[in-house]
Amino acid sequence: MSSDDVLDLEEAGVDPTDYEALADADVRLRVNDHGLHIADDLETGVSSQGQDPEEAVEHLAQAVDAYLEATDDDPADDWL
Repeated sequence: MSSDDVLDLEEAGVDPTDYEALADADVRLRVNDHGLHIADDLETGVSSQGQDPEEAVEHLAQAVDAYLEATDDDPADDWL
């Protein structure tokens, strides 16, 4: 497989909506030239990888959660 090979999430046996951070995400799953599974959130531009599809999506959920927390503009979170 090349890095352009996109996998079907259902065929891979993963459901991004199982993760709160990915509930409304547009997730693409692919495999790179080294056999690592790459999960991309097309909404945020965040990507992550794993040894298998489930691990890649789990890592993506964690990364998207961190991204959303870091980009939250809620002033109540600001302190000096």
